[in-house]
Amino acid sequence: MSKNLRLPERLYLDFDSFFASAEQHFNPALRGKPIGVVALDSAHTGCIAVSREAKAMGVKNNMAARDARALVPDMIFVVARPDVYVRLHNRILEVIETIVPIQDVRSIDEVVCALLPSEARQCLALAARIKAALAREFSPVLTCSIGMASTELLAKIAAERHKPNGTLLLDLDMLPDALADLKLTKLPGVGDGMITRLAAAGVTDFVGLWHLAPKQARAIWGNVEGERFLQELHGTHAPRAPTRKRMFGHSRVLPREWRSPDKVEDCTRQLLAGAARRLRRTDLRASRLTLSMRSQRLRSTRAKSVQAQRWNWEGQFAPSRDDHSFRKTLAQGLAEARRTMPFSPHAVSVMLHGLDAEADLTGDLFDTLSNDADDRTRWETISETMDQMRSRFGGKALSLGVHDIVPGGYVGGKIAFGRIPEAGDFEAPTGHDGDTHFCSF
Repeated sequence: MSKNLRLPERLYLDFDSFFASAEQHFNPALRGKPIGVVALDSAHTGCIAVSREAKAMGVKNNMAARDARALVPDMIFVVARPDVYVRLHNRILEVIETIVPIQDVRSIDEVVCALLPSEARQCLALAARIKAALAREFSPVLTCSIGMASTELLAKIAAERHKPNGTLLLDLDMLPDALADLKLTKLPGVGDGMITRLAAAGVTDFVGLWHLAPKQARAIWGNVEGERFLQELHGTHAPRAPTRKRMFGHSRVLPREWRSPDKVEDCTRQLLAGAARRLRRTDLRASRLTLSMRSQRLRSTRAKSVQAQRWNWEGQFAPSRDDHSFRKTLAQGLAEARRTMPFSPHAVSVMLHGLDAEADLTGDLFDTLSNDADDRTRWETISETMDQMRSRFGGKALSLGVHDIVPGGYVGGKIAFGRIPEAGDFEAPTGHDGDTHFCSF
């Protein structure tokens, strides 16, 4: 490393095609082959991840399975196994921690490490050690791309520059030239809406963004986040206050056979049960419930746009943490959906929000004089007892009402960016690592 280079302070690891690579790791017969990981055993579902071999043939994430099969006839599809991926993620963290402490886990396949000066001076060797340890403990197909820079934002950009299995040390002296060809859409946190705002301000490339003044960035973003983004881009850390949990919820794309009103309602109750269990693992209570449904996306032949109808409903209740209160409110929303929703839902979601910590709640005089508070206390005890029984005997040991298995399973155990499910989020018995779930189509 040149003496003129500023020491990197952050190392960012971004695993390559993680779900697909995990399946290739567990099943050696899949290595070197184009595979797609799907949520359901259905040709009508989309690829939530594809292997590097499939990407090289033009298949992209979120592509419909039938379109991917048309593009790559020998494509192999497997059903996602979130519980297995979470276990693998936890083992990966243990291996990385033997070499360098992890500062933050950003998602199931992304972590960031803060480097000491002694580590930063040997950062390229450190990255090589991490990769060697992963290959030794797991397999060569489970690779990661590593970026190192003065801030987390720049380190993340560096990690994404040379995928798969790349390594890049990005120094401030290299900027903006080293990223001049980087499309603004590839910048973390810059979506279509922000691209439109930047274009309106005359910013259409990375160099133009780099030369913005902090006040200009604040005006374009509409808040202080614009200045923070620019600070990080120029190599200065922009600390943020700890985020506060604002909601617990789950969503689900429905298989065709689960789009009847009765099946939709059963699925929403299961989604709500998962959200409620997560809520009870905190000291928070919820006071609002949102039920949302979306129709299947339809492509317009003229505008070539993707359109979908949406329906939303929100109910309010006294701050609660028990299944009975939540289900009673959900029943009101489901009754309203039967009356007013003009389409057959393709996807549903249930959110508990209006969160408050137990210590921050103010008592309601009229509530304490009624029987409602006593009822909630009794139902809280019942709900917590049921949680304990599920934890001991399995997620399906107890349920309120009928509990059919939704095709694809893992209701409440979905992996999302920024959220890694806990063991208690999975209802079904844990599957073995090597039990690949091949699709039938």
